[in-house]
Amino acid sequence: MDFQKQKPIYLQIADRLMEQILAGVDDDRMPSVREVAAAMGVNPNTVVRSFDHLQNAEIIYQRRGVGYFVSADARQRILAAQRREFFEDDLPAIRQRLKALDISTDELLNHLQQ
Repeated sequence: MDFQKQKPIYLQIADRLMEQILAGVDDDRMPSVREVAAAMGVNPNTVVRSFDHLQNAEIIYQRRGVGYFVSADARQRILAAQRREFFEDDLPAIRQRLKALDISTDELLNHLQQ
């Protein structure tokens, strides 16, 4: 069961880049727009939109003429945003599914603890 709604491509790319940041990039420098576009097979303008989204969220920042870099507190910002998304979007869908399947909180907790 997929709890996520279909996101626009630029947000899917931003999500993938955030996953890479959380996984720990070797350098705090982001790959170039052209590198990301080539690796993902998308238009560079779509990647620019992804980078703009991440920059507006203060996850990355741009040094003119040098490139994009990961913000010092990017990991904390990403985790906070993902937690918020989980509680606002995913958890209500999970609750609804649990209710439909008549799974009690105790039963769920028992399975989570195993």
